[in-house]
Parts: sequence; structure tokens; C-alpha cells
Amino acid sequence: MILYRCFAWNEAGRAADPDGPLWFPRPLQGEGRHDNPDLYGCLYLADRPLSCVVEQLARFRGQRLSPALLRRRGLPLALAELEVGTGASLVDLDEPIVLRRQRLKPSLVATRDRAITQPQARALYERDRSIAGLRWWSTFESLWANVTFFDRAHRLVRLLSVRALRIDDHAVAEAADFFGLRTVGPQAR
Repeated sequence: MILYRCFAWNEAGRAADPDGPLWFPRPLQGEGRHDNPDLYGCLYLADRPLSCVVEQLARFRGQRLSPALLRRRGLPLALAELEVGTGASLVDLDEPIVLRRQRLKPSLVATRDRAITQPQARALYERDRSIAGLRWWSTFESLWANVTFFDRAHRLVRLLSVRALRIDDHAVAEAADFFGLRTVGPQAR
């Protein structure tokens, strides 16, 4: 399965080094949907580039799209294409039978309230040591699938490609259109 990650990239490092495409940023985690850094690190992935870029640009709705919006902690945002091995078992939180079995309601899975989603992820992680992660729908567009990939399954993910994002990148343009971000003039490209 091919998944995508949008992240702050240190181009000088190796793939699994801090700020690399395969680095699980556990030291920086704690506020994300399924974060439990005392127990695990995770990668937030998506089934399409648009979904993960939208996640990065969401906070800038209504602003002008500029190169500065494509940087985090002084590093350029990048888009990585990853291959997740067939042995990766995901708990699919978009499947009614799975929700019923796990005693979860769709509204509680989709909430932005981390006090609800983080304990859910912890319980699922602890309940089944064989799962590599969780699959759920994007809160921006329900047709997009997102994946929280746990560090215990790091051997099942392989880097296919990575590129720094620029204003004129197709994925950035799509995300800007999704939010109605206004673009700056051609000099910023």
C-alpha cells in the first residue's frame, strides 16, 4: 500500500534520522489525534498527497499562500511517498463492524477532541500488539483515508521518494484551492 507523509524535512540527514521521512517524531508529539508519546511514536500518513498537505495548511485558511507557510521549525515541508508492507495490520475505524467490536461511535472517532481520541488510540495499541496502526477518515474530506502508523511496525515501511514542497507544487496548489488560499504573485514561485 502506498501512503504519503507531509513533514518538516532535514534534507542533510538520513531517512530515519530526526526530521527524516522515516523518523517517528515522538519527542515532538503529544497534541496529535492519536499521540501517546509515553507509549509510542507515530507517523501520520494519508492515502493521497492532497490529504496530508491539507492537514499542514489548514491553520492558514484565509491567508495568502507564501513560501513561509511551507516551513516548520526552520525546515522545508516535504512530501514523502512510502510503501507499507502487506504484513501491516491496520484497525480500520471506518468499518462499522470494527467500530462495533471496539465499542466506538463514529462521532467519537471523528472528533477533534484529543482527550477522547488519544485514549482510544492507547487502548487499541495496548489491546492488540500485532496492529501496525489505525485507519480513519479525514475530518476535512471523508473520502480521504488517514493512517496513524505506530513505531513498533517501523520495519514495514519503506521510503519510495521525497521532495521539498514549493508554492508551484501540484499538491500545494490543490490544497490551496481546497481552502481558497489566495496565492501571491509569480515572484514567490
